[in-house]
Formats: sequence, C-alpha cells, structure tokens
Amino acid sequence: MEIRIDDNAGYCFGVVKAIGAAEEELSRDGSLFCLGDIVHNSAEVERLRSLGLEVIDHQRLPSLTGRKVLIRAHGEPPSTYRTAEQLGIRLIDATCPIVLALQQRIRKGYDEMQRVGGQIVIFGKPGHAEVVGLTGQTDGTAVIASTPDDLGNIDFSRPIRLYSQTTKSREEYQQLIANIQSRLLPGADFVAFDTICNRVANRARELETFARSVDVLLFVAGANSSNGHYLYEYCRKVQPRTHLIADAGDLQGEWFEGARSVGISGATSTPRWLMEEVAKQLRVKN
Repeated sequence: MEIRIDDNAGYCFGVVKAIGAAEEELSRDGSLFCLGDIVHNSAEVERLRSLGLEVIDHQRLPSLTGRKVLIRAHGEPPSTYRTAEQLGIRLIDATCPIVLALQQRIRKGYDEMQRVGGQIVIFGKPGHAEVVGLTGQTDGTAVIASTPDDLGNIDFSRPIRLYSQTTKSREEYQQLIANIQSRLLPGADFVAFDTICNRVANRARELETFARSVDVLLFVAGANSSNGHYLYEYCRKVQPRTHLIADAGDLQGEWFEGARSVGISGATSTPRWLMEEVAKQLRVKN
C-alpha cells in the first residue's frame, strides 16, 4: 500500500513564526509563558510544554510582573497590551502579520463607522482567539456572525463594514455577503472586505487535488482547530473515505480495506512531525 504525505500540508507562516519565537526564548531561558495554546494542536503544545512553555490565561497576568509572555499568532485585543504595560510584563508579540494587518483595518473601519453611526460585522467563530482580538479593535462592539441566523443582530438601517476571520471558508463568506445584500435597502452603505488568508483559501484547492489522488485520506488536526475542521469537511466532499484523526492512536484497520494508496494531510496548525508519525505507524501495521 502506497503511503503519501501531502507536500503542501503543515504550518502556515504565522504559526511557524510563533513557534520559532517560542523555541528561541526557550533555548535561551528554559521557560516562557504563552497566552492560550500556541497552536490548536495538543501534540505540539505538549512538545513545547516539555521544553518549558507554560500555557496561561489572562487571569494569570497579574502574578507575572516582570516576566515574559508570548502572544501567539492569533493575536490579542488592545486591552492585553495595556494590562501588560501596567504590570511591567515583557510581551513577545508573535501575532501573524496577516492577522495584525486585519486588526489595523478593522480599527480604521471602526473609527470610520463611529463617525457615521455605522457598525462593524465580523464573520467568524464566537470565542475564537483571533475573533476576540479582532473584536477588541472595536471596543467589543462588533457583531459576530457565524451563520445567517446571526444576521438578526445587524441593524440594516445603518452603514455596515464586513470583515472575515482569516481562516474561514471563502465560499461561506460569499454566501454570508449575499445574504446580507439581500436584506439591504436601496442605496444602503455596505462594504465587504476580502480578509481571508490566501494560504487558507488556496489550501482547499490544493487539498482537493491531493484527496482525489488517493483511495483513503487521513486528515490530522486538533479538535479545536477551526481551519482543520473546515478543510476536513472540504476533503470529505471530494473523497468520502476521509478520516479525521488527532494522532496515530486514532487509526482503525477497517478504514484501509481494499485501499492501494493512503494520503496523509493536515491543517495549518498540524506539525509535519505528527503526520510523519502517522505514516510510520501506518507502515508498521501494513
């Protein structure tokens, strides 16, 4: 049975940057605090924890005066920076440049909407770390829309500026835009911005080609990876024999009956070494 790892799978630039920053600090000091999981993959989080990385929440910040704290690729709201400054915490800011640019765009849009009585709408997953940081640019006033059902929270009589979380589906975003446009009054002031990361958007097309080329596809992703679940569902549409796994321990023999080729891919938060471990275990069993 042929086993292939998707050459295009693995970390995006933002995650590579954040993990590199963490590893650099850990190699120098042996310990580092990180606000939330550095990446939505438990295996990678555990690897970094073994090197001295400690994941914390915002409630721990008051006890870390004078210490170093990493801001992961997802970014943080302005309030986090203010708190750190007040407490004398040194922030190592590994916010993804694409997310940082989006934060700045939303802040600019929010200032504009403040002047004309408008509103900011963000297409994203409520509570997602990136969305929390984006919402913070609007002083917590943005409307979060994850499905068309959430559009009832929008006032269609006021100007609207729409942005998307960088890791969302472009197809779903277009559907949301169309849904909003169908509710607008003639002459309404509505602008939707293309803020989905091209790496994520292009990844779906690359993955479709890879999924069609194998008999069985194993998609490796963390349970809380938004990008992972989107890409997994995308794969299932083109390759019904697609299975979502967290690591090699999830493999089930019956998945591979009659298969001549197996592909292994993953989310932008899935480390290459984890996919290689899955391939190694698969070769042992077959």
